[in-house]
Amino acid sequence: MSWSTALRAYATKKDPSTLPSTVLFSHTSSTITIFDAYPKAIFHFLILPRPSQRLSVLDLANLRSLIRKDNELALVVVKELQAEAVKLKGEIHVEMLERYGFTWPIHCGFHAVPSMEHLHLHVISADLTSPSLKNKKHYNSFKPGHGFFLPIEDVLGWFEGSHEHLTSMSALNRNQYEVLLKEDLSCHLCDRSFKNMPQLKSHLQEEWDALRQRGARKRRKSPDESEQDAPDAQPAAKKRAISRESSIEAELQIQK
Repeated sequence: MSWSTALRAYATKKDPSTLPSTVLFSHTSSTITIFDAYPKAIFHFLILPRPSQRLSVLDLANLRSLIRKDNELALVVVKELQAEAVKLKGEIHVEMLERYGFTWPIHCGFHAVPSMEHLHLHVISADLTSPSLKNKKHYNSFKPGHGFFLPIEDVLGWFEGSHEHLTSMSALNRNQYEVLLKEDLSCHLCDRSFKNMPQLKSHLQEEWDALRQRGARKRRKSPDESEQDAPDAQPAAKKRAISRESSIEAELQIQK
């Protein structure tokens, strides 16, 4: 299995429950949620649509191929991905409260020009602090508001206009979007500019540390009070390893 087709292999698996716990987070009859193998933030997941009788793996290659196949089916698929993302965000919020005592934004969206085959929705926390965030391309591909990362709400908005508008937006011209990955670095939180990734990463860590300190001051409550403030989530949330790091740790404990 090549790296570029790994997601397709996961999406077409008849029984996703056989996937390693370091890969699989959850699945339904129409979607599968996995940990990003190289997370670009503390929490980073991918939600994939599963092929069906009406939509083949080729139809689900990316947003453009899906919309070209059938507008109405495409809308159904994107809404299903959004529904799973809403549930996942609830579980992430619970984990944020348990581990850090506060919550911070979570972004859900698609890359305009994905690097891997098979449509996938990114669900990623806004800290963007991770050893796997290594270069300008990585950062600019997830920077909110930069243009390469397409919020799922914006994509759903494409379907509300005319057919011509949907066709135009879903063309996703590679040349138009890939130039965004080469643009100068600036912090998505304060707009400060940086000459290189080491400087930006150091700054992002400082931003994260400051956020944690503000969160700690704001939420000086007992565990019971914090529990009551948690967003709605599936009952299994507290028992499930929700970050890839904790999932790997759990897998190692099982192997021991």
